[in-house]
Amino acid sequence: MQEAYVRIWRHAGDFDASIASPIAWMTTIARHAAIDTLRSGGAKIAAQSAPIDADMAERLAAPEASGDPMAAGRLSDCLAKLEGDRRSMVLLAYCYGLSREELAGRFERPVATVKTILRRSLVQLKECLGGD
Repeated sequence: MQEAYVRIWRHAGDFDASIASPIAWMTTIARHAAIDTLRSGGAKIAAQSAPIDADMAERLAAPEASGDPMAAGRLSDCLAKLEGDRRSMVLLAYCYGLSREELAGRFERPVATVKTILRRSLVQLKECLGGD
């Protein structure tokens, strides 16, 4: 929002009432600012994400040790059946809240590939847990 307001302020002199209403003109600027943010967001997020530190690596290697109740029992067994990168991606995404863009940056894979890996991993976990 702030970027949209700044753009509107900077280009206020360019407004022409014969072309569009003020609200239409401002909405167009806000829309373009939002699109620009979305397009550059993945690269910015990946560049700002911190590397996996020793503590996080240990928790990814052994979720039982983290004290997380979700990591116990059947879920832990099913997570152990996932391949290394898949398991790490699932844990980082669903336990630590990393976005697909952040995962793509960490694992040096395209965002679409990360999305596919997460989806297939969740299907595998569902089947392992006895889901429909």
